[in-house]
Amino acid sequence: MAIDGRNLQILANYCAAAADAMAFTLMRTAHSTFVKETEDFSCQIVSRNGLAFASPRSFGAPWYSGIDYAPVLALIDRYDEGDICITNDAYAGNVATHSPDIHIWKPVFYAGEIVCFVVGHIHNTDIGGAVPASLSRSLTDIVQEGIRIPPLKMVRNGALNEDVARILRLNVRVPEQNWGDFKAQIASVNIGERKIHDIIARFGVDDFLQGIEGILDYAEQQARAIIRTIPDGDYFYADYADEDGEGGYPCRIAITLRVRGETLELDYTGSDPQLASSLNMPTGGRERHPLALVGVTYVLSTLDRTLLLNAGTLRPTRAILPPGTVMNCEAPAAVGMRSLTCALSQIATVGVFSLALPERIPANSPGGNSIMNIRTLDADNRTVVASLGPVGGGAGGTPRHDGPDGSGGLSAFLKNTPIEINEAEVPVRFLRYGLVADSAGPGRFRGGLATEMAFEIFTPETTVTARNRNRSVFASAGVAGGRAGACSYFRTLRDGRVLEHGNRDLIHCQPGDVVEVRGPGAGGYGLPSQRAADAVLNDVRCGFLSVAAAREQYGVAIVEGEVDRATTAQLRAAMPQQAEAHFHHGEARQRFEARWTPERYHLLTAFLADAPVSWRHFLKTQVFRAVEQVGEAADMTQIFSDLRLRFPALAEG
Repeated sequence: MAIDGRNLQILANYCAAAADAMAFTLMRTAHSTFVKETEDFSCQIVSRNGLAFASPRSFGAPWYSGIDYAPVLALIDRYDEGDICITNDAYAGNVATHSPDIHIWKPVFYAGEIVCFVVGHIHNTDIGGAVPASLSRSLTDIVQEGIRIPPLKMVRNGALNEDVARILRLNVRVPEQNWGDFKAQIASVNIGERKIHDIIARFGVDDFLQGIEGILDYAEQQARAIIRTIPDGDYFYADYADEDGEGGYPCRIAITLRVRGETLELDYTGSDPQLASSLNMPTGGRERHPLALVGVTYVLSTLDRTLLLNAGTLRPTRAILPPGTVMNCEAPAAVGMRSLTCALSQIATVGVFSLALPERIPANSPGGNSIMNIRTLDADNRTVVASLGPVGGGAGGTPRHDGPDGSGGLSAFLKNTPIEINEAEVPVRFLRYGLVADSAGPGRFRGGLATEMAFEIFTPETTVTARNRNRSVFASAGVAGGRAGACSYFRTLRDGRVLEHGNRDLIHCQPGDVVEVRGPGAGGYGLPSQRAADAVLNDVRCGFLSVAAAREQYGVAIVEGEVDRATTAQLRAAMPQQAEAHFHHGEARQRFEARWTPERYHLLTAFLADAPVSWRHFLKTQVFRAVEQVGEAADMTQIFSDLRLRFPALAEG
């Protein structure tokens, strides 16, 4: 049959169903909560040259739909039937991007020839290393982040490599859990292999191979058609993590979007230097690295819901990722918190597209999605390492409706774990887990509400990590007159005292402690004064908004459970009737950018680019400290000159 038109769509559906079967198998047979409940995993079917052409439609992490496995496939000398390969080394092919993400791939043979590969990854709750759950922004090189597996054959001709298996089990905190998850991965790729043979039996191998290229080409054509609807131009946006390390200065991700006809270019020049913390992204400078471009995938999918998501989707787009920066780090930089940086890159991507398409793109999701992990002891004094689930915020308000509460946007794929399952598997007691009133950014269409979690600790020497802690300083922006969302917090209640942790992601607890974590709220879209008064009243009745906030944020007076129309009209007449700027970032960012202007950042970027990579984060800290001491009048040229005099090695470099 001809693989075009209807038959191409049928083949694409068969391949997506095969990826669904892989994901369902993995999810149903995994041991860890983080895989079977939160669903931090991926499954793909990739072409012989590594391009993903099919992914699950409703399971797992959507970040990897455009992944290119070619660099890591090439690191295995020879493939035979029955082989299954493995790696989690972030610097080997730049497919695994931090140590807990174990990727495996299996060649699918037909008549003695490879026709495709079935691949996938899971995020292991713990992979060893310096801290329980393996990840913290305080870590400074990748060796601290757990065992690293170079690309190798874990299964050779159907036989497990027991020597490697013993090494893996020896170097993690809960080997039974990790090994159970790995066996689930094996089952997943085996199911994928079987499904591919079923598809070939139906379509024939030649049409299957031709169809792979057709699926990729069709996604590219769709993407180009969408891009043609975006006005040509250059658009700039930047966003910040609260800290570039423990107690550090803000970490900046900057993007210049260039739209030309049916092509896109995302230039990350102006982003922070490579850091002496674990926020670095190991993209290898690959111009279509899926983590650098996942925001583009989200935007294009938002603009056309029929878009096929695969490696072809990203063909019209390229990223410029300057080497030695947080977006393209060099070994042995720590990379465990690359998910926070990736979330920021998505936020910045949505931000630049919001400037290009202000009436089609929603306000941003907040980022700062804390993945709560715990290392504790059960009643039999056995170590328990588990994920308690994500605590984040909802999606930004859109041009047509409110942002979803508690999830959506950039964190939609991380599903929550039911409290009943957590309490059955982990010796903690939950006191609260739900939505946070008054956390949404006000707007004609408000942002999504944040979530919060509170639980009590029962055993000594318990460690809690809150991976990706952020947004306790800089709020999530509102757009088109919408206001920023509420900030997050992380704290412990102990003996009547409140211990504030800010953006720390690793704390030590004792029996009786109550750990409280609250996510950030998302920004609103449109002027709050234009929100329907009855919609404000409904939010109050649902417990999403207090009566005081209704009056202060929306100018809606609610008296005895009803809207006071006359007072509301008076209050709203005194409110802004047009947006002061496209974005509202909140007071903290406004204060920061009054000092750290685009011009100052431009000078800093050029200065750091001339320095050795190993010096860059240190020098950034020195410059920030000098500007902090002098204030807005600080002379950047003089600061740079002083640093060169203090450190002669810079001149020598």
